[in-house]
Amino acid sequence: MAEGEGVRRRDFIEIAAVSAAGVAGAAVLIPLISQMAPSKDVLAESTTELDISAIQPGQAIKAVFRKQPLFVRNLTPHEIQQAEAVPIDTLRDPQTLLERTKEGHGNWLVTMGVCTHLGCVPLGAGEGENRGEFGGYFCPCHGSHYDTAGRIRKGPAPKNLEVPSYVFTSDTHLVIGQESA
Repeated sequence: MAEGEGVRRRDFIEIAAVSAAGVAGAAVLIPLISQMAPSKDVLAESTTELDISAIQPGQAIKAVFRKQPLFVRNLTPHEIQQAEAVPIDTLRDPQTLLERTKEGHGNWLVTMGVCTHLGCVPLGAGEGENRGEFGGYFCPCHGSHYDTAGRIRKGPAPKNLEVPSYVFTSDTHLVIGQESA
């Protein structure tokens, strides 16, 4: 057999050394990368599950999502009609009710309960609380009024109440913090 033909001993040693280096590199990188993943307690706080079966039309509840207040309101047909009757071009932050709710669940409004002015918690989700001039939410700290769709209508707040990502897992259960499947 002439020299230079076939697999030489040096080729085998090079292949073995590169393979060993690859395995050693993976053995070092995998734990390093996996330790950067969020812990189980952080993942548990990243979503909130709610049973909304007890919320009657016209009622709202307050919940907590990522350590901030969350409002879930079951809109009445009259509240939906009020929201849809508002000319979009008159709104400071133009959004329709349809854009702020999920298809097939247009009566459920899910918003963060944080005023977009200075981060106060508006009134209107609790029984008997002042809902402001437009029947939605009212921030008494600086006078921001939101309508039944959580849109800013009067006062210093620059934007509508934020709508977090959420998905209906059934007609009576929500998972907030999860994108649509």
